[in-house]
Amino acid sequence: MGFDTPTPIQEMAIPVILSGKDLIACAQTGTGKTAAFVLPILNKITKSGASSLNTLILAPTRELAIQIDQHIQGFSYFLGVSSVPIYGGGDGIVWEQQKKALETGAEIVVATPGRLIALLAGGKIDLSTLEHLVLDEADRMMDMGFSDDILKIINYLPQNRQTILFSATMPPKIRQFSMKILNKPEEISIAIGKTAAGVTQSMYSVYDTQKEELVRHILSQKNYEAVIVFCSTKDKVKALHKTLRKSFDMEAFHSDLEQVEREKIMSAFKNRKVKILVGTDIISRGIDVVGIELVINYDTPGDPEDYVHRVGRTARADAKGEAITFVNPKDQPKFVRIEQLIGMSVTKNPLPAQMEKGPTFVGEKVKETAPTSATSTSPLKKKKKKKKSPTSSSSLSPRPYAERAAEPVPVVGVSEQEASASKYGQRKNVIEP
Repeated sequence: MGFDTPTPIQEMAIPVILSGKDLIACAQTGTGKTAAFVLPILNKITKSGASSLNTLILAPTRELAIQIDQHIQGFSYFLGVSSVPIYGGGDGIVWEQQKKALETGAEIVVATPGRLIALLAGGKIDLSTLEHLVLDEADRMMDMGFSDDILKIINYLPQNRQTILFSATMPPKIRQFSMKILNKPEEISIAIGKTAAGVTQSMYSVYDTQKEELVRHILSQKNYEAVIVFCSTKDKVKALHKTLRKSFDMEAFHSDLEQVEREKIMSAFKNRKVKILVGTDIISRGIDVVGIELVINYDTPGDPEDYVHRVGRTARADAKGEAITFVNPKDQPKFVRIEQLIGMSVTKNPLPAQMEKGPTFVGEKVKETAPTSATSTSPLKKKKKKKKSPTSSSSLSPRPYAERAAEPVPVVGVSEQEASASKYGQRKNVIEP
């Protein structure tokens, strides 16, 4: 497959997994985490000659579950080890196929928590032979509210098992959760919150009204083969796709698409039949597409760690790539926190000459000046506030600018009727809150 040397996470994790110890491993996206746990597990299955269910891998999204299963198929091509992906979004036929595969037996199951719980409720699936439990992208599963589901699944599993937890970040809630399910784990941590060395990062300070013109300009400068544009909401994804699809070879990727359509679009993107993908953070993790040249953050990520995941779609496996972020005045405090997390100052680009002047990026000054201005209220105004809301004094204290600036702004996007069907199939007639 072209591998000649292990990545750092592979070099450190593989011996621990082979030893049978529980493991918490933290490494940035694009560092070869999948191979770090799949290769030693395949080695152990092959040596033991196990022919029943041996390993359960839990993943937060359908796309990541499918991708892990594809990696397993590639790694185990000559081993005779079978795997099956279990995920929602399919029709009744897919449900029956997944149920039968679990009942008849596969050595490795890769599943999303929700669909697996639904299948386990049928009561015909035997997990007593399971030896390995892997939680991939554990931080993302916590963010998506899967912690209770994971604990339910663990109740079906043997206590005498090896549990492996992989995460791109290690917030306190992950450590607390790991205490419940791991037994005296080894810990590996590599470059948490850092972006790949091969990524050229830059930003533009813009008003929201300038973003569309700027993204048009950037995409017109070069005949890109693979680009991902990240928006904060699926309504923005639909609106931007509707505006730009006539000018660029572009598809929209969001949760309102049927599973079959999502798979077709992703396949077309991987095969370069579609060159630009505009989507939400649903594609910021677990989408392993080789050769993505450019990532554009149309909206500044609300969480600095999400920035790392988005940027991690490019410059994978020591390749080169470019990441550009649009920062409006409200999002400047967010971008300051991003720079603090990644430990570097991102290049500030001037807007193209033909565009109107954008807002000034004040950077670190946001934190220095905003709280002062926020608290500079005259005594008269303070008295008015007390008359209007005679509650506790704490409710009257002004919040810092950075805190208020981080709040989301309601977005009005196109309706489902306005968002026409793509060439890959029909969109669900559903608008989620």
